[in-house]
Amino acid sequence: MSDTESLQSRAAALDAADELGKLREQFVLDDGVYLDGNSLGALPRAVPGRLADVVEREWGQRRICSWDEAGWWTAPERTGDLIAPLVGAAAGQIVVGDSTSVNVFKAVVGAVRLAGDGRDEILVDESTFPTDGYIAESAARMTGCTLRPLAPADIPGAAGPRTAAVLVNHVDYRTGRLHDLPGITAAVRAAGALVVWDLCHSAGALPVGLDEHGVDLAIGCTYKYLNGGPGSPAYLYVAARHQGAFDSPLPGWNSHAEPFGMRPGFEPADGAARGRVGTPDILSMLALEAALGVWGGVSLAAVREKSLALTDFFLECVRHHVPDGHVESVTPAAHAERGSQVALRCADAATVMDALIARGVVGDYRAPDILRFGFTPLYVGFADAERAARVLGEVIRG
Repeated sequence: MSDTESLQSRAAALDAADELGKLREQFVLDDGVYLDGNSLGALPRAVPGRLADVVEREWGQRRICSWDEAGWWTAPERTGDLIAPLVGAAAGQIVVGDSTSVNVFKAVVGAVRLAGDGRDEILVDESTFPTDGYIAESAARMTGCTLRPLAPADIPGAAGPRTAAVLVNHVDYRTGRLHDLPGITAAVRAAGALVVWDLCHSAGALPVGLDEHGVDLAIGCTYKYLNGGPGSPAYLYVAARHQGAFDSPLPGWNSHAEPFGMRPGFEPADGAARGRVGTPDILSMLALEAALGVWGGVSLAAVREKSLALTDFFLECVRHHVPDGHVESVTPAAHAERGSQVALRCADAATVMDALIARGVVGDYRAPDILRFGFTPLYVGFADAERAARVLGEVIRG
């Protein structure tokens, strides 16, 4: 048996033993290899039928009555409670709505206001997704704070008596590096500041433990590992201990204690609803709610175990299939520092990715030289990993 046949045989055995493998049937997939779930998750099969019912019956027939009859009004909190166990949060602390960017703004400004007078500094992950950096800069201007970009590993030593808020990505979107949420959170809180975590590249791929680790605020998107669909609404987590004092910079009629009272003065609602702003986007909200149904009975520990096994196996296959010196992994080898993706540095990466996609292996490219492959344990298998590495080798060999 050749080395390639051995890898393929191992992949088949691993897939046969995979307790999550049966979940693949719950997604709409083709014969290719889809490794871009860290940009847009695959479509859960339950979503089209649910959306058809929302459009044809709830909207088409019942119209305005569906705000009460079909539970549209409570969807932001109800869907938040579905996300809560996936990020280690008790019910009542997450509200769904608005974009990730809007929720970053709410969380950072809200954190500065919670920190109180005498604190005039915001620390931000210097490798953050660009929007987080833009919004942190705007929040600093609005609140009169100084913005200090730092490597996440340097944040614990930098947080001090002037620090109001810290914004960090749980997983680096380029490299897949997993940052130390428990350690950074503890250090920031010990300095008297509040921490905001961006969970876009970790929620649904690994255990997060928001409550366990004492996180103050968190935000995240739902269209990646949570498979909510393109542009699906994001979410905001405000720890229960902060909800009574959380002062959102975007108060809206939906976050009013008496939204239909139409009073000119603002009085914030209790609980997670304080993070709402305007009318929720019901079609995408209910598509997300249906998509989250795939998580019923799924163990996040099993998801994490499979994620690490998949990325380990993919890297092994890359070493076998790809000629030496053509790619370099920039994703940490250590499991404690790895998210659920593998990023490979490669010359002419954009052209290489185009060729991979043309051959049915879909990942993505990040400038200037990164091939990025996301491994969604609910529907990606070990045979997919081997095939992707083999096609990558064929493309590079020309």
